[in-house]
Amino acid sequence: MKTLRRFFYFLVFAGAVGGGVWYQFFRVQPSRYVYRTQPVTRGTLTATISATGKVSAVEMVEVGTQVSGTIKELYADYNSIVKKGELIALIDPDVLESKLEEVKASLALAKAGVTRSQASVTDAQRAHTRSKDLWSRNLIAKSELDAAETALLLARATLAESNARVVQAQAALKQAEANLGYTKIISPVDGIVISRQVDVGQTVAASLQAPTLFSIARDLTQMQIEASVDEVDIGRIEDGQNAVCKFDAWPRLTFEGTVTQVRLNPEIISNVVTYTVVLKVENPELKLKPGMTADISVITEQRDDVLKIAAAALRFTPPTDAVAALNSGQSAQSGQNARTPVGPGLIPLPQRRPRGSGGGDNEQVVWLVEDGRLIGSVPVGDQGLSDRTWVEVMNTHLKEGQELAVSYSKEEASGAALAGVQR
Repeated sequence: MKTLRRFFYFLVFAGAVGGGVWYQFFRVQPSRYVYRTQPVTRGTLTATISATGKVSAVEMVEVGTQVSGTIKELYADYNSIVKKGELIALIDPDVLESKLEEVKASLALAKAGVTRSQASVTDAQRAHTRSKDLWSRNLIAKSELDAAETALLLARATLAESNARVVQAQAALKQAEANLGYTKIISPVDGIVISRQVDVGQTVAASLQAPTLFSIARDLTQMQIEASVDEVDIGRIEDGQNAVCKFDAWPRLTFEGTVTQVRLNPEIISNVVTYTVVLKVENPELKLKPGMTADISVITEQRDDVLKIAAAALRFTPPTDAVAALNSGQSAQSGQNARTPVGPGLIPLPQRRPRGSGGGDNEQVVWLVEDGRLIGSVPVGDQGLSDRTWVEVMNTHLKEGQELAVSYSKEEASGAALAGVQR
């Protein structure tokens, strides 16, 4: 009987030990979290507005033609450097030369008409003088004298008409000479040819408007960027602000620009209102070419020696069980209401509270991490300047060097895998 009792006690003891071993090695351990952090830092904070735009020459001249015809010669091509007054194209002048000769002939005919009219006036003047003398001696009737006076007036009117025709022919001659001169396409400025719209043998028609033959940039060492800025940001852009410009063609280079104009004319595309901002960019090495796409960042405000935190820390939502552990007394900094977890992903940037607003349940907090563990939350305080990556904080209990949680990842493991591991 005593032996049986001892065997029973042995079974109870063995079961307890086995259960303890099983619980220790095979139970499901609580979740562990690995936090990614960013420290509270002090330094320079720059607020910018980003936009995209196109590069163009500051002054672009469109060279056209005022007469119609066929392109006979081209003396300039793409990238040709031209001088003011230089011949860059020629329209076939044959038709206009014939027109000029025709107008010259019309002028000569008009001048001949003047000579004939002058002779008629002289003859009518003599007849009128003779008739007047005969009428004074009662040798002719009054009607003959009146007829002589009428003939003189008609001759003088004919002379005036002939003179008018001469003036008309002279004007036509001047126009014909000008049109013939227009067949020579002359560069109006010093510059470089950006585009050529015609080829030899092509017919151009200038009936309604002057067709464009060449586009000439006056000076490519001075370029401009026309960028579209959203109406939300346009109020912070002013003339004279500096900007940083980047281009896909030169990924390792940055170019400095200056805002020279904020155009008042809005552009509405798909109910989105934007305004054109013009920036001046120096291009002494001619690396920038018209039509390039530019990514610009206009510097609207800059402050030095400010206390700043990562904007991602404001978006961080801690895991519920970690907050519950803090609330149950495992952290000295407790009492903060846990927010509903959204997983390790980011949530949209919260709206900035007005400066000087009081605390309360809606006051934003950030979460401190020490030795890889979440140890509590701290009110942010007043928020100032932001560049979307960093946010200035003022009137806060945060100190430089403190690590703030910006995201976390979850680790699941069994008791056998985690046995003996301490965080």
